[in-house]
Amino acid sequence: MVINSVKKAVRASEGKLLPLVEEFFSIQGEGFHAGKAAWFIRLGGCDVGCRWCDSPFAWNADIHPMVETDSIINNALNSGADSVVITGGEPLLWDLGYLTSGLKRNKIHTFIETSGACPLSGKWDWICLSPKRKMPPDEAICQIADELKIIVEDTDDLEWAIKYRTLVNPECRLYLQPEWSRFEKIIPGIVDFVKKNPVWRISLQTHKYMHIP
Repeated sequence: MVINSVKKAVRASEGKLLPLVEEFFSIQGEGFHAGKAAWFIRLGGCDVGCRWCDSPFAWNADIHPMVETDSIINNALNSGADSVVITGGEPLLWDLGYLTSGLKRNKIHTFIETSGACPLSGKWDWICLSPKRKMPPDEAICQIADELKIIVEDTDDLEWAIKYRTLVNPECRLYLQPEWSRFEKIIPGIVDFVKKNPVWRISLQTHKYMHIP
């Protein structure tokens, strides 16, 4: 997954170099901010490796170029977007302090999508926590998450969702999202669960229905 040489390079640069997979202007398709325009920055590297991941091309940081973080910041500013979503892979493998400071100095809102399995770095306006069974999140991240998004592959994941509801703060928004390849099979169970537990909402990957990145 993540190559040690990449980790060393990022540490040595104090976050001024990052393994960039892609960057693009699109519409947030999931969760609380679905439908909002944003600039997306996808970083390479992931230690979790979910079998249903829709971006496995981002797992190996070693195959993606180390890019100057100042260049990444400038591209975001030139996009015209007022919000930036940092995703991966698992973006918190890297020190994101320099990146987010540069964005916030220019009044850009910073959002992150993370499994929470790595220590938090950076300054964030919105933290979307999507915990994974293989590598549970740090409890500290649970306490400050703005949004909890549980990917539901089978009914056991609904019980797991109940557990994580007790770990996040009372203001955290709660979402259940059907795993895309099992949507038809799992959505009836999710609908029934939300009817009985209305504190939860259903998140759909609307960008896939719209055929946009």
